[in-house]
Amino acid sequence: MADEPLVTVQTADFSVTYVLALDDDAETVEDVDAVIRARDGNGWTATLMTPRKIAEVLDERAVAGESANGPHLRIPDLVVVREGGLDAMTGSLVDLFDKYGMDTEVLPRFRDEDEDG
Repeated sequence: MADEPLVTVQTADFSVTYVLALDDDAETVEDVDAVIRARDGNGWTATLMTPRKIAEVLDERAVAGESANGPHLRIPDLVVVREGGLDAMTGSLVDLFDKYGMDTEVLPRFRDEDEDG
């Protein structure tokens, strides 16, 4: 169980704040939303999910009759990770930003509301 709903992890190039549900375990979570913030203020959002969790969501939608009985899952900021847990997810984000750089559009960007422009 998550002691705190927000868990922030600092890396060399950015911080990532994970939004955990009350029943999530940071060591094994397979579906979590995240806010990534670079040192220069750039920000991105991400939803990190394992393939097992994606299949579970699709199956739940099929049974519930949601989303045309579950043939698709559309999440604009989805990052599929091989294994769960915040450590593995952070490692995947580090690799993603190492590959695409800190000025990437590979994930949706966000702007703070108080920024000009």
